Amino acid sequence: MPYSSFAALLEDAARENMSLAECVQSREAADSDISPGEVRARLAEALEVMKAAIKAGSAPDIKSRTGLTGGDAAQLFKNANDPDAANVVGARFTHILAASIATVELNAAMGRIVAAPTAGASGVLPGVFLSLRHEHELTDDQLIDGLLIAGAIGACFASTATLSGAAGGCQAEIGTAAAMTAAAVAYMLGSPTARCADTTDGDPARLAESIEAFNESVSHAASFAMQGQLGLVCDPVAGLVEVPCIARNATGAAVALAGAQMALAGLKFPIPFDEVVEAASRVGAAIPPSLRETAKGGLAITKTAKQIAKDLQS
Repeated sequence: MPYSSFAALLEDAARENMSLAECVQSREAADSDISPGEVRARLAEALEVMKAAIKAGSAPDIKSRTGLTGGDAAQLFKNANDPDAANVVGARFTHILAASIATVELNAAMGRIVAAPTAGASGVLPGVFLSLRHEHELTDDQLIDGLLIAGAIGACFASTATLSGAAGGCQAEIGTAAAMTAAAVAYMLGSPTARCADTTDGDPARLAESIEAFNESVSHAASFAMQGQLGLVCDPVAGLVEVPCIARNATGAAVALAGAQMALAGLKFPIPFDEVVEAASRVGAAIPPSLRETAKGGLAITKTAKQIAKDLQS
């Protein structure tokens, strides 16, 4: 079965002298009764679907079946590429926001996406991954390693907490997506073999310590991301996975980047990741039913939201 805790993954990596990605890949191959190569081939296929989803979701004329959403990704991409446009966060960050929205706009238009970990939170990971790919010249193999790490983090939440907005609020979906993405980015950009070798002078013991610290930094990235999403409610307007769900993928991407950057800078979250997951489980259970995908609270019961729901029913 998938790793139910990050501590177990760390133990396996140390015992088997394998990278975190190798451990996850090995476990997935064994669980699925396929070769490690087939695991990577399936993830490569998922990666291609993510790329295609961002491209298709970036079309200016894309619309959901309700007509409520669509075209925002295209508008953000236009803003990112216009040197004369008002831009408070810079073109690179705006591009990430646009890519994150593109996937979920395609989802709302009934296009093909990869749930990461759910359809409603499917934009965070590809939006960040595929935007950083160009700037950092990441290969598809590195991105596949990132997907393995993201999957391991998602499995921890699935095992101990939940991935369902109906069961745990939007923290279970966007929050988990942000944690998955932050951990994966920290792993991909941290480059343990290169970074650790430079600081240990080839000493095996020091190298082992550095790799252990690097592995733990991956969990710190996930913890930093989730702590910023604890208690996030699920309040879909008219019961649709459109408002505010689509925009939350962009803010989730921002949280993921913050978590990854803090971990890459060497910051450590004081609460171990597995305890953060346990906290998320408790918080999700404590969120009232009106704020867990029932459209009976939050933004879903504002005056305008009620009018939107009425208009869609007519």
